[in-house]
Amino acid sequence: MEKEYKRSIYRLQNDKGMGTVQISDDVIAMIACLAATEVKGVAAIAGNLTSELLSKAGRKNLARGAKVLIQGRNVKISLAIMMEYGYNIPGTSTKVQDRVKSTVENMTGLTVTDVDIRIASVDMQK
Repeated sequence: MEKEYKRSIYRLQNDKGMGTVQISDDVIAMIACLAATEVKGVAAIAGNLTSELLSKAGRKNLARGAKVLIQGRNVKISLAIMMEYGYNIPGTSTKVQDRVKSTVENMTGLTVTDVDIRIASVDMQK
């Protein structure tokens, strides 16, 4: 049986005249995963399809390789990625951290305090 997963929801905006805007940690995880796969040298998010297949298969399980913790207006993100062979791991990881941080902050208005990267594997095909 699959483990129960407790979802966090953060209220971004509460305007009495217009209503509320809320965001789920699953949405933040998806944003982070999509941003990470845009970096050259990242083959995929661990446990998920490659970015080329995502457009054909849908993005339903994209966020499986990411964990998000929302504390107040701060967000901590952990990603497991698959690297392409031949790319510098520390350099590519830094680019992923920068891209994920800026993308999540720009799209949500939250502050990303940590982006932890775990290299799960190296893709030897190409």
